[in-house]
Amino acid sequence: MRIMLVGFGVVSQSFAEILHSQSSELARDYGIRPRVVAAVDSAGAAIDPSGLDVQLALRSKRESKSLSGLGENVYTEGKPASEVIREVDCEVVVEATPSELTRGEPGLTHVRTAMKEGRHVICVNKGPLALAMPALMELATHNEIMFKFSGTVGGGTPVLDLAKKCLEGCSIRSIKGILNGTCNYILTKMAAESVEMKEALAEAQKLGYAEADPANDIEGFDSACKLVITSNYVMGTSLSIRDVDIRGITEVTMDSVASAKSQGNALKLVGLVGDGAKVAPEEVPLTHPLNVSGTFNAVTFDTDPAGEITLVGKGAGGRETASSVLRDLIEIRKDFRR
Repeated sequence: MRIMLVGFGVVSQSFAEILHSQSSELARDYGIRPRVVAAVDSAGAAIDPSGLDVQLALRSKRESKSLSGLGENVYTEGKPASEVIREVDCEVVVEATPSELTRGEPGLTHVRTAMKEGRHVICVNKGPLALAMPALMELATHNEIMFKFSGTVGGGTPVLDLAKKCLEGCSIRSIKGILNGTCNYILTKMAAESVEMKEALAEAQKLGYAEADPANDIEGFDSACKLVITSNYVMGTSLSIRDVDIRGITEVTMDSVASAKSQGNALKLVGLVGDGAKVAPEEVPLTHPLNVSGTFNAVTFDTDPAGEITLVGKGAGGRETASSVLRDLIEIRKDFRR
């Protein structure tokens, strides 16, 4: 199976490492013999139809922050991803560039280009899905390709797969969740150690849980993206991020955190879709399954007739999210067999 990696950051590098270290198991258990024929980052593209030397690519990225170490016969500086997608034959394109929530670019163009070329797409970039998920699903159906994106919600925790495959026969009335590990870490630290948000955010950045510019996390946009994706995929809605009422944690104070604690609750950033769609700070009872700490995520599906079902797991991390890419790849392989 020929694979193209668009974006060669933490997730793609972790995925490449898994493909290399588990090659024997993938061939034996699933009939997958992966061959990475191209890897593209913001600086250029490495292309080899016979298969890139993955270990050399990883070493080059670590040492020089580029893929140039693969050599001039393989690497082309400045070559754009869309051009590579059109020119290089492969079965699967993994889109793992950073999320951009205004226009969804360049990820949206990458996904559309791959679909029009008849490539199956695995997307871990939330931007295209938050802005144009219904249109992308329709385009995938029109071009008879598989469009997988389980890594966009929950990292390695199978939030989307659980709801879609394991809750068949149930009517899902609403979805409620703690969808952003950065915000959850900040609010947990504020409650446990009585520190102001500024200090908790600085600690999250020091530990690598928050970006240098944490706006997408603390202003609620990341949670809104994940809510849109989950609602559209699981409940069949046609939401975009513009349909979500969003209020992040930037105005949360120690007084509000302490007040919730005194009432036997924890203040959390909660995404909710039911009659409407919103993201906002909300008090969650300490005894409720949604009351997870640190960087954990939790999602509760209110179902009929099974009632509330909550899934808890790590919401981020390169290797965890890469495991979801592998899960999607296995699903595509199973579809080949069918």
